[in-house]
This record gives sequence, structure tokens and C-alpha cells, in this order.
Amino acid sequence: MEIIADLHIHSCFSRATSRDMNFRNIEKGAAAKGLDVLGTGDFTHPRWREEIRGLEHDGEGIYRLPGGHTAYVISGEVATIFEKGGRSRRIHHLILMPSLEVAEQLCEALAKKGDLKTDGRPMLHMTGAELVEAVTDLGEWCLVIPAHIWTPWFSLLGDRGGVDSVEECFEDQTPHIYALETGLSSDPPMNWRVSGLDRFTLVSNSDSHSPSPWRIGREANIIEVQRLTYRDLAEAIMYRKADVATIEVDPAYGKYHYTGHRNHCVSVPPKEAIRLKGICPVCGKKMTKGVAERVEELADREEGYSARGGQRFTKILPLSEIIGAAAGKDPFSAEVQRAYWKILKEFGNEFEVLLRAPEERLKAVCGERVARLVLMSREDRVKVIPGYDGVYGRLQPD
Repeated sequence: MEIIADLHIHSCFSRATSRDMNFRNIEKGAAAKGLDVLGTGDFTHPRWREEIRGLEHDGEGIYRLPGGHTAYVISGEVATIFEKGGRSRRIHHLILMPSLEVAEQLCEALAKKGDLKTDGRPMLHMTGAELVEAVTDLGEWCLVIPAHIWTPWFSLLGDRGGVDSVEECFEDQTPHIYALETGLSSDPPMNWRVSGLDRFTLVSNSDSHSPSPWRIGREANIIEVQRLTYRDLAEAIMYRKADVATIEVDPAYGKYHYTGHRNHCVSVPPKEAIRLKGICPVCGKKMTKGVAERVEELADREEGYSARGGQRFTKILPLSEIIGAAAGKDPFSAEVQRAYWKILKEFGNEFEVLLRAPEERLKAVCGERVARLVLMSREDRVKVIPGYDGVYGRLQPD
């Protein structure tokens, strides 16, 4: 059985998150996107746990909204803050749990390390190793997955607040780390350049703060399971990496892909940034280091290296972005959104359009230009002008 899963989202109790992030709206967004499984997000927050208790549980780690179709597994994100090497490290982690009851046991332990009531993604004063130990003490299937591992702020390998290796963060608990989240900042080829990451399963998720289908599921995983149970999902991530493929947005869309200085519209690729020693050629000030440069710093393989037996992945663009590019309009304009929902009415969900629909059907429903961009996206032939220093990347005009 092949399922599409987005295991990292947030609730309305997380900071900077839409007030519409409740299960009814999340369910609608998931259906429009074509997701089979979602993480609940934010299980550490006591008010969101009350909402989770309203879901129906099948006894095997799968939860559903009464009358709903989307399956949920218990998930949450936490930030660990600790000192290492004379620097403060702030690293985000995705946690997956086999049941709400087990998650509640973990919350009792984590409540001693930080305030779980103020934010759905709490700040915990503990090391990465201490977090892993607290989680795995509750059972083999309790997972810690370092989140969006290359994001400049709050990530495992990020330039600001991260470390230089998995082992540096998790120390003697490293054997209990089975997977890493590529996030919006990276894709598998970027991670393949660091040989120390080879043994880990790569997963990717949206980290969505909105239930809208152009946010939720924007990155996801295609996972092969025998049965839809939490254990089957966890087992695939832990031990069967060949059964996990990722759905990725081009990392160049990220707002910190290249090194740059937006005040002077300066954006440079990694090798040029290293040549400039990170100094803006216009004003002489330090530029914001991009994810691509950070990968270059830690890489022990050349750009373009392809891991033999590496995980499958596919790149997509959000359908609203494609429609907007084809029409020369803002993706969130009324015209683009009307076209988006008209297309979804014909195909059922967005992933059907982006991943599966045949060319002739795409042309008949979406028109030649949109169909061409969908097909180019599937084949990774779409060119993106990279984002930098807080400026999002954008499609390169034809």
C-alpha cells in the first residue's frame, strides 16, 4: 500500500500560525492536497491534546476525525536549547509517538525542562542527547527526527545555532536517530554530498502553519506500508529507507538558499560567496550565509554526486504557483484561485495533477501552458531564481 504522508504540521496553538489550524480545516486542506496521513502536530500543548482526544483511535496508532478520511499519527516539534563549544545551540526536532497515552507520559518529563503551555513548539532547556533519551525510554517506536536540518536558524546543521554533525548533537544517543528531515531548505542531492548522512532515511514535510492546500503537504513522503498502522510507518522510516520517497519543492525557492544581502540586491552562489569571504561587494558588510554555502562547507563530495541506491524523490511546484506563472499573475490572486479550484474539481486533488495525471488529460483540463509547466516540474526542468537573505526564490521567466 502506497500512502502520501505529511508528518510535520502545527496547530493554532503554535506561534505565527493561522487561527484556522483546527482539525476541521486541516482535514479540508489535506483532502484538497491528496494527503492520506498527517501528523497531528503540537502534542506537547495541553489544549491541543484536548483536541486530539476528540479524534477516534483504531488502537494501532492511527487517529481520525469522526466521519473524516485523513489518518493522523501523533507528532510534535520541540526546540532544544543548550550550550556547546562556547555557543548557544538551538535545534528543532520532530517527534513521532505511537499513541496519545505515550505522548502524555513524555509531556510529563518535558514539562520539567520548559513551559509547554505557551507555544505548540516549546523551548526546552536540554541537549539533543537528553531529548532522545527521554523519548526512546518510552519505547522502540518513539522517534526523534531532526527537523529541516539545513535551515539557518534552529536546525541541526544550520549556520546559526546548529552543529557540524549528527554525532556532535546527539552524542551517545546518535544510534537512536534513524531519519533526517530535508525540509524546504534542501533536497536529497544536497544531503548526499555529506557522506556522514548516508545511513539516515531522508523524510520531508511541510512544517505547515496554515491549513490551505498551497501550504499543507507542499512537501511530503510517499511511503510503502503493508498496513496503515503507526508501527508500519515507523518501521519504514527506521529500517526500510527504500520504501520512503520524498516529494520536494526546489530548495532554490527557499528564502535563504543563496548567500546574499537584500539591502543591495546581492545574491551569490556558494563558491562565489566563499571567494568573497561572505562580505557584500557593495557595502562591505557581512552577508547572510545561504543554505547552499553551508552545504558546501560541510560537503565531502562534489556537487552533482548521486548516491548509489539513494532514496527516490520527486520535485514539484505548488499548483497555484504553476497556474500563476502560466498566467503571469500572483499565485494568490482571485483569478488564479478560481482556476485552481476549477482544476481540482476535475482531478479531485492537487497531487493527482502534479504527480499522476497523463499529459493529454492535463492539456484538456488545464490548458497547454499549465500542462507544460506541470510536466516540466515532474522532470525537474523548471528553472528557479534562488532566494536569498529573506527573499523567496521565484520561477525564472521563459
